[in-house]
Amino acid sequence: MKSTVTAKYQTTIPKAVRDSLGITVSDALEWTVERGKVVVYPLRNDFLKHGNTVKIGPGDIARDIRLARELRVETLK
Repeated sequence: MKSTVTAKYQTTIPKAVRDSLGITVSDALEWTVERGKVVVYPLRNDFLKHGNTVKIGPGDIARDIRLARELRVETLK
């Protein structure tokens, strides 16, 4: 498989590679050079795997805003 580098130094990832690695739109890639070769790693956003791991209550917006303002005032002193 091959792809061409454009005048803006962009290239298209071949479909077979995208499918094999599960790369989709907006995924990030990490590029490294190892022993004179370019190696590209897909970076996974694992943020969503932490869903429902932190339990919170209903909250109190007015209290939270007041506390945030108080903390800000303290840091500005």
